Amino acid sequence: MSADLRLLVALLLAVGCGGPTPTAGPDTGSRPAPRTASTDGARSIPAAPREISFDDVKFDIAKDAPFGRELLPQRVTALDRQRVRIRGYILPSFQQTGLSQFVLVRDNMECCFGPGAAIYDCVVVRMLPGRTADFSIRPVAVTGRFRLEELRGPDGRHLAIYALDGEEVR
Repeated sequence: MSADLRLLVALLLAVGCGGPTPTAGPDTGSRPAPRTASTDGARSIPAAPREISFDDVKFDIAKDAPFGRELLPQRVTALDRQRVRIRGYILPSFQQTGLSQFVLVRDNMECCFGPGAAIYDCVVVRMLPGRTADFSIRPVAVTGRFRLEELRGPDGRHLAIYALDGEEVR
């Protein structure tokens, strides 16, 4: 396990992401797919990222139930490998600038901070090579490729199930 991954695991363990997960509530559906744009046909412009929120990746799971991929609804699995933009807060760490990876959480003090945080309320962001982010106490929008990636702690329990290959943080 790399030093960076050990740091992320330690952060997730410290804040409680992946701890007992409350029931998510009813499936609210998803947002429409992004439009694709192109120029005169000679060169294609990447499609605008799909705007998602933490509500879009929420799912039903009983408190203290183990996570299994079969719990994910189709609207969540359909996001795998899609280019998205999601807003949240950067989980504070010792480093303030030049972050090559960090944990994005739903909100700044009511989720993923302590026991009872929902496993679907955090996303491990790994910035693309040569790109970094700076910590902010304000919400940020992160653009990148969303992935279903299970990150487990030393005890085998899930710490995170979502990852993002970060292109940009604003």
